[in-house]
Amino acid sequence: MSIITLTTDFGASDGYVGTMKGVILSIAPDAALVDITHEIAPQNIRQAADVLHAAAPYFPRGTIHLAVVDPGVGSARRALAVRTSQGFLVGPDNGLFTPFLADEPDAECRGITNAKYRLPHVSATFHGRDVFAPAAAHLANGADLADLGPRITDPAMFAVPLPTQQPDGSWLGCVLYADHFGNLITSVTEDLLQQLISGGRQAVEIVIGQRRISGIRRTFAEGAPGELVALVGSSGHLEIAVTNGNAARALDIGPDSPVTLRKLQEA
Repeated sequence: MSIITLTTDFGASDGYVGTMKGVILSIAPDAALVDITHEIAPQNIRQAADVLHAAAPYFPRGTIHLAVVDPGVGSARRALAVRTSQGFLVGPDNGLFTPFLADEPDAECRGITNAKYRLPHVSATFHGRDVFAPAAAHLANGADLADLGPRITDPAMFAVPLPTQQPDGSWLGCVLYADHFGNLITSVTEDLLQQLISGGRQAVEIVIGQRRISGIRRTFAEGAPGELVALVGSSGHLEIAVTNGNAARALDIGPDSPVTLRKLQEA
């Protein structure tokens, strides 16, 4: 039995996700389908990339990850299938798989051009149903990746936003996206934080928007209700949260907003 995950910005109010699942099960009836999320913010490719990259390591080797966040559907953007060391990725060639390709620059990428692995009629507006779902299903049935189409050596990738050290010694990162709870996931990794908190968890100050946060908490519950806190989330990135609240709403900021970290005097 093969596992196919689905990640989209389709939401749950329409029939798009269910239709894709129907296509998959018509081709690969024994496939196990797992929803990662269908609540990616509309057209937010980077959020989808980060969410999928964080979830993928927890699936068995050989899992097929089908992701459709596709503002360029019907345009000249390519349809892409990728073989990684852990499994397969199927979706639009628009940067959606950037974190995976950054991890594995030599991953095999193929365009999905072979009509055998698409539906007979391909809509200009629903490639999730007509191109990506069939390709994922055929891979689940054991199709050879190379049969899907020609090798792609220049898959689309966006610049991964890495924190940079400033002349005054501080570090500048940014907000990547807000999750369902309004927690702001940032580009600051746990590895960088470990350097900054070598003098203790209170030895760092975070500036975001017009607010300053002193220290790194271990859990949300360490903050008083309504308090703005910083902590390392389950994805291994610094998160800005409001205990029992919504940080994105409270701060009125979103993706790409700057986050500055300063190391304080060691206690």
